[in-house]
Amino acid sequence: MFDVALSSAGATIALATSYDENYPPENMIDGSLETFWPTTGLFPQEFIISFSTLMSIGNIKISSANVKDLCIEKSTKTEPVDFEPLVDKEYENIDGQLQRDEIKIPVTSACHLKFLIKSGFDHFIFVHNVSVDGTAVH
Repeated sequence: MFDVALSSAGATIALATSYDENYPPENMIDGSLETFWPTTGLFPQEFIISFSTLMSIGNIKISSANVKDLCIEKSTKTEPVDFEPLVDKEYENIDGQLQRDEIKIPVTSACHLKFLIKSGFDHFIFVHNVSVDGTAVH
């Protein structure tokens, strides 16, 4: 398995509810912890990562700051529609420090992952990196 959520692996951001040209949502899938995507301060916020093809995925790693409640859903459709719940997470407040989380999920198939940030510990949250262990389904 390799990180199928990297832009260099063909992943794209299909939707992001906040946009700042200095910190585009593509920063989340560039493989660097130095870059990030910030939100505008209203909740909920969401983003969708689309893979180049149907993927068999496992663990999801996310590095963020100020995220309180996160829901991750998947879609196996060609278009990013008909999402099914994968996991709900609630995080502890660590005063703006980097939250590094490895979310263990049973191996499943997905063309798209939706990340719904229901609330945060501050008006602004930051997502530095999202990586997804996976392989293409043949």
